Amino acid sequence: MTSDAIVRREAAADPARPDPAPAKPGRSKPVGNRWAGPYAVASCLFLVYLVLSVGRFRRMDWASWDLGIFEQAIRAYAHLREPVADLKGPGANILGDHFSPVIALAAPVYRLFPGPITLLVVQAALFALSAVPVTRAAGRLLGRARGVAVGIAYGLSWGVQRAVEFDFHEIAFAMPLLAFSLEAVLARRWRAALLWALPLVLVKEDLGFTLAALAVVVAWRAWTTDRRTAWTALGVAAFGAVFAVLVFTVLIPAFATEGYGYWHKIDGGGPFAGTGTKLATLGWVLIPTSGLLALRSPLLLVAAPTLGWRFLSGDDHYWSTDWHYSAVLMPVVSLALVDAIDTFRRSERPRLRAYSLQLPTAVLAAGLALAATAMPTAKLAQARTYEKPDRVTAVERLLDQIPDGATVEADTTPLTRLTSRCRVLWIGGSKGVVPDWITIDNSSKWAGEDPVVYAGQLHPGERYTLVGEASGIVLMRRG
Repeated sequence: MTSDAIVRREAAADPARPDPAPAKPGRSKPVGNRWAGPYAVASCLFLVYLVLSVGRFRRMDWASWDLGIFEQAIRAYAHLREPVADLKGPGANILGDHFSPVIALAAPVYRLFPGPITLLVVQAALFALSAVPVTRAAGRLLGRARGVAVGIAYGLSWGVQRAVEFDFHEIAFAMPLLAFSLEAVLARRWRAALLWALPLVLVKEDLGFTLAALAVVVAWRAWTTDRRTAWTALGVAAFGAVFAVLVFTVLIPAFATEGYGYWHKIDGGGPFAGTGTKLATLGWVLIPTSGLLALRSPLLLVAAPTLGWRFLSGDDHYWSTDWHYSAVLMPVVSLALVDAIDTFRRSERPRLRAYSLQLPTAVLAAGLALAATAMPTAKLAQARTYEKPDRVTAVERLLDQIPDGATVEADTTPLTRLTSRCRVLWIGGSKGVVPDWITIDNSSKWAGEDPVVYAGQLHPGERYTLVGEASGIVLMRRG
């Protein structure tokens, strides 16, 4: 009896088991449009992300200036100006900080609906969109029930949730690109896989290396059946690596006189600093998301560049499980899991076959458990998530005294209420530009008991007057 016949007989004996994939290599049949599962998963995730991020904005629960920086750049693109982000320094071109021209795609939406919430909506939509190919690929290879389980587990994964919680970032554009590209790899649609991956070079400077890794995976998979495509993929890999090097050494320095500003992040102890924490992070990447089975898929190589540059650094922001740095790993690990399950569900070893087929349920259970306890989604059960505190209303009323177009020096808490209508500089980073207004969160008294004195120290010879205070937010006017 042939191996194909054995697989067909096993499938007939187990009606719950998904249909086997084609034994011979070739172009996989695309998923029918009639299955609404991927879009239902994405729609629900979009609402979850939106509630979390917009709710956080309404509560002014910010820990970073990143949303303000990106709003300044996208606001400039929306008005057909160079992407200056004054928060990084007066007149600083954002392309000299990170090479992310892809964010200009958000400019038309921002022009219609100006404001920081627009960026949060765009990010929520991009994250949710990436769940469509993950769910669809899992459904095609493993069956619809398992596909939905993998899609939900991916959407609730800790890496995605941390990114949703932490402001807006350009990596939101990488998520659907990676997911659609890897879906095409699993469907053996090599050209589509490469075309989806190519724009990664416009998302962030390091993602050229991710493109190279993905193209190598395509070449590996296509080598025995389509040698011409494999060579094309290797050419794309070379392009991605070379382009990334040029971005680091030529393009970014062309927009920043001091060159690429993050080389020093490699210092601080190097790759062996915080080894325990780095290994713990690696465990978080692989265990709750894939039960380690993703290690058995070559698709996991696509995660190597991101893990590599993070683990080279001694900066704990890069190798912890916080912030947004792990988000781009989640679609890779999820689809590597799907690929590994598709391989091992045919294993002649019953225990391995059973383990692989139970993993979609297991990663869903792990995702739901974390979502209900330790992740931002736990806040969905809290009433304050949906409320706008009185202190925020008072702060907004105070900041409304600043006229549109004014130059303001601000710190983290108030700046996102101003970047859509004022020129906002970072507190202490005005570099000779004298602001009309200064507003800071001095609830911890970090600027001293009298913030007017602090303002005078920032700008010797200038006089600032206290206009008002609300919930620790202080507003001062020049003159």
